Amino acid sequence: MSAWLGLGWMSSKRSSLSERSLSRLFHHKTITSIHLWGMFVMLLLIALFIALVVHEEYADFDREAAQIRKRYIQKQKESIVFDTERVLGFIRHAYRSHRDVTNEDKLKNQVIDAIEHLYGRQDGTGYIFIYSDKGVKLSDPVQTQDIGKNLYDYRDVDGVQVIKALIDNSKKGGGFVSYQWMKPTTGELSPKISYARYFEPWGWMVGTGVYLDEVEKLIGSERTALKERLIKYLMEILSLAVILTGLGFILVVIINRIIAREINTFSQFFKDASRSYREIDTDQVHLGEFKKMVKYSNRMVSEIHKRKNRLKKANLSLEKKVAEKTEDLREQNRLLEEEKRFSESVVQAQESFIKHSIHEINTPLAVIMTHIDIYKMKYGENRYLGKIEAASKIIATIYDDLSYMVKKDRQIYEKERIDFSSYLAERIDFFDEVAAGNRHRIIARIEERIRIRFSVTELQRIIDNNLSNAVKYAKKDTDILVSLVHEGSDIVLRFETASKRIADTKRIFEAFHREEDGMAGMGLGLEIVGSICRKEGVEIDVLSDDERTLFTYRFKQEERG
Repeated sequence: MSAWLGLGWMSSKRSSLSERSLSRLFHHKTITSIHLWGMFVMLLLIALFIALVVHEEYADFDREAAQIRKRYIQKQKESIVFDTERVLGFIRHAYRSHRDVTNEDKLKNQVIDAIEHLYGRQDGTGYIFIYSDKGVKLSDPVQTQDIGKNLYDYRDVDGVQVIKALIDNSKKGGGFVSYQWMKPTTGELSPKISYARYFEPWGWMVGTGVYLDEVEKLIGSERTALKERLIKYLMEILSLAVILTGLGFILVVIINRIIAREINTFSQFFKDASRSYREIDTDQVHLGEFKKMVKYSNRMVSEIHKRKNRLKKANLSLEKKVAEKTEDLREQNRLLEEEKRFSESVVQAQESFIKHSIHEINTPLAVIMTHIDIYKMKYGENRYLGKIEAASKIIATIYDDLSYMVKKDRQIYEKERIDFSSYLAERIDFFDEVAAGNRHRIIARIEERIRIRFSVTELQRIIDNNLSNAVKYAKKDTDILVSLVHEGSDIVLRFETASKRIADTKRIFEAFHREEDGMAGMGLGLEIVGSICRKEGVEIDVLSDDERTLFTYRFKQEERG
């Protein structure tokens, strides 16, 4: 807030603007309506709070659901790996123990029969499937009709070549494949993940899988519980809001009655005081603020009647009258001195109020700019919205000028390496909408990779004020030319427009100077530009005739990064 102390010279103008704004805001408004508006704003804040709570709850749930899904899938993977390895252990044991005493085909049939009877769940899931390395189904206790068929080229609805992928992964030492498969219990396609290992002596791909739709059911039930919980919270908050609103309304009515009674007391007092000497009884006033007013009001009435008595006595004799007049003049001087001190304090309070008020412009301006961007992203470009955006950007430029004016004598703007070319292009993009709204087009001729060591804030003031003035004063339907080039050892920035002739190209950099009294603006932008250029040793050259106006800024070699 201390940054606004430099705006003392703006006090009078800003004071009148604030008074007019407040007058329009509270015109024909009663104390009751003001209180009710306050309650309405409070309800809006409550609604916003509810929306934020619901959003955060759903965001937390989504994160939790992702963790549940991840943990579930990992647990199922571990389970099917364990089952597959256990079956492979059984196959290896049977192979080592009986290969020399039993016919190999008979031994394979015995192993498959044992596996089909020993593994699987009652619901038809968790079974072991066996395929040859050519893709022929050898064992599947659920879909027995496909046994003996070659399914190597089979693809699921997502195009996954399931059997081929399982065989390939099994030969690599085991691996997982995700795909869609018919679930026995429902007869519908469900997401499934399977694990397979290769038994090389017989050329078998042995594997098992698990369906993943159960985790979605689990998450769905959790989501339903969340909705019920949020509805409960919402009803509780709304009930509390209704109760608080009712209590607030009753409190407003009571407070308004008390204030009205106090005001009536003062009104009657002033009415009576105009005719006779009467003071307010302090016991008739209950509010602390009004009690302070009672003290000053009674003092005022007492002073008025004292003066009246002194004037009456002054008529008795000239000498006495002169003496009393002298005393009265002294008293008046004292009152004037008090009034002067009071006025100074009022002015200081006004200045502080105005500086704080101007500072608050930044928040609604940022909200306007943000919501314009959101609207454009959601609904696209709009001619009227474009004009609003252009006006908002002009206000933003004026705000930045004022901010710089009050801070420049109290803040050191550190220099840094800036990509001058990219930064100039960004500022031109910022003003494109403003230029289009004023029927202009900005043409940029920027040499690439020009770097400079300069304050970003001060460089922005130079660029923005020149672009803003170019848009404001260029003739309609003409182009604005902006160029940035190296010339010898200097970096040269130019702004060229087709505009009216500038009569005095030197005075335009003085504070409050305007070529014509009827022109908009306060004449501060170029004064800021001039002060920055003088401080940083940037040479300025302005050429203007009836056809064009050219502003040239020459940055010295030592200023380049």
